[in-house]
Amino acid sequence: QVQLVESGGGLVQAGGSLRLSCAASGRIFSVNSMGWYRQAPGKQRELVAAITSGGSTNSADSVKGRFTISRDNAKNTVYLQMNSLKPEDTDVYYCNAVIDRPFNRPLEVWGQGTLVTVSS
Repeated sequence: QVQLVESGGGLVQAGGSLRLSCAASGRIFSVNSMGWYRQAPGKQRELVAAITSGGSTNSADSVKGRFTISRDNAKNTVYLQMNSLKPEDTDVYYCNAVIDRPFNRPLEVWGQGTLVTVSS
């Protein structure tokens, strides 16, 4: 079994910064991609940013230039540095990881979610 443990959410004023962390633990062969998604009540979960094991990244247009995703492969941990936060960034943020498994399909795992609230 694989678990993702998130941390770093909270309340911040507009223009402020937060850093989210997500660590994968358990029976892990290797972690392929890792990423962050967010979801507001009544809306679909959307990609914020993702990063491959090789370091290639992609992110939503709405966060380009403000959010930076990075990872520490040795620690199976992904980070999301969020700067210049806006009230519209308020959401529950979910960590996602795709775990490679020998002789089996990759396993997609989700974290429990961490709330980010940006006040105006």
